[in-house]
Amino acid sequence: MNLFNIKNKVAVITGGTGVLGTSIAEHLAASGAKIIILGRNQETIDISITNLKEKGYDAFGIAANILDKKSLETAREKIIAQYGRIDILLNAAGGNMPGATISVDQTIFDLSMDAFQTVTDLNLNGTVLPSIVFGELMAKQKEGVIINFSSMTVDRAVTRVVGYSASKAAMENFTRWMAVEMATKFSDRIRVNAIAPGFFIGNQNRKLLTNEDGSYTSRGNSIINNTPMKRFGEANELSGAIHFLCSDASQFVTGIVLAVDGGFSAFSGV
Repeated sequence: MNLFNIKNKVAVITGGTGVLGTSIAEHLAASGAKIIILGRNQETIDISITNLKEKGYDAFGIAANILDKKSLETAREKIIAQYGRIDILLNAAGGNMPGATISVDQTIFDLSMDAFQTVTDLNLNGTVLPSIVFGELMAKQKEGVIINFSSMTVDRAVTRVVGYSASKAAMENFTRWMAVEMATKFSDRIRVNAIAPGFFIGNQNRKLLTNEDGSYTSRGNSIINNTPMKRFGEANELSGAIHFLCSDASQFVTGIVLAVDGGFSAFSGV
């Protein structure tokens, strides 16, 4: 018996067109999973799906709003019509915005509450709503896996990103709560966990961490100095942890947050 086998598992990925989401989708597809990418931009989704299909993978995409329950329910019905079930949900969608971030010449008193609310909606509610809509089907199936995306900004005060930090911290708490709810009320074969990526360079943070010549900014250098492995992560280095949590190899694992961070969360800085 191969505990890591995920062949023919139906995996829904929100935020599956980003740098990390794309890498994860390709890994799961290469391992035999059927991939559904959810996003707001159909054109971007189509590019990702075309890339997967050209490699011979089973994949399709649906334009949906992760903050709109009816939109998610419509997506769920399309997936059921196509595959009959959903085995895995990866809540990879999330992000930040300037107003919820404190720049170097600002203080907490310059925080935009509108921006703070927008970031909270995206990172917290954008995980809660898909978990409810797709988790409801898992409850009926009596099995399924939900994996949320946390952050290194939860356990420590990483400067500037106040809105992102607070919303991800709330999302971690929801992960543990949902894990208990699903296991105690529906099935011990429904597991809810999260991964906490360390620092990976993506489209959203590239300018914050690197200069135009490819060298690190002062913030980039600060992160490297506090990462024992002395480098940023590569997108494909999340795949092993996610594969583990998707598979029966983790069948007695629920309610945890698994750090994939090059030792950042273990290091005191001295």
